[in-house]
Amino acid sequence: MKTDAIFYELFKEFPNIFFELIGEQQTNPKAYQFIAPEIKQRSFRLDGLFSPLTDLSEAPLYFVEIQFYKDEEFYDRLFTSIFLYFSQYQPPNRDWYAIVIYDRRSNEKPIPPRYRALIEPHLRRFYLDELGQTASESLGVGIVKLVVESENQAAELAKQLINKTKVELTDVVLQQKVLEFIEAIIVYKFPNLSREEIEAMLNLNLIRQTKVYQEAKEEGKLEVVPKLLKRGFSIQEIAELLGVDVEAVRKNVEKG
Repeated sequence: MKTDAIFYELFKEFPNIFFELIGEQQTNPKAYQFIAPEIKQRSFRLDGLFSPLTDLSEAPLYFVEIQFYKDEEFYDRLFTSIFLYFSQYQPPNRDWYAIVIYDRRSNEKPIPPRYRALIEPHLRRFYLDELGQTASESLGVGIVKLVVESENQAAELAKQLINKTKVELTDVVLQQKVLEFIEAIIVYKFPNLSREEIEAMLNLNLIRQTKVYQEAKEEGKLEVVPKLLKRGFSIQEIAELLGVDVEAVRKNVEKG
């Protein structure tokens, strides 16, 4: 899994983490959709875009780029992609920001002087290795920092985040999703370890044996039941496909 793919999945699944990272905690993440629009000329594709819902055109656009290596032409491509997006999609929003997330400040190349008029009002940069106290206090920002943490520190930070998840998240389905995302990052960082070894390292095997976790996992699976019903699957087929009890699927259908 590439690093930018991790961030795309993270921000798509947990958009509140993005707004917390950039200091906009008051923003309602449900007012935005996170997409990766393709720019046709030269096949540009933005890493991500938080675009307000159609009835919220007064809210700003947030163009998101993940940059973990030095690139002399990065800012040329970034601003070119943004203005091509404006030309092709004609968004009604008056305000916009280019959010660049670096793993470390040393990977940022100097911004060409020709873009100086855009820097102050539109460009915002964040350096993950400089998050400091914010990362230790915030579950969401801590997960972001885990992506760039050294192998020596990653396992310990992951354990801290897992404990914080169990304490702070009362929604068991959300808790399950966050735990699985933390595990996915560790799998990415330790490709030579088996999933069983990673589960043991993080004590996730103990968590997964609990009744609460099993119920949360089942509830998460049941979220796709309505879609499968629309595609013509029977309740029996859905239960077999998801590996859950038939009665659980039937109750989910009746509840919906």
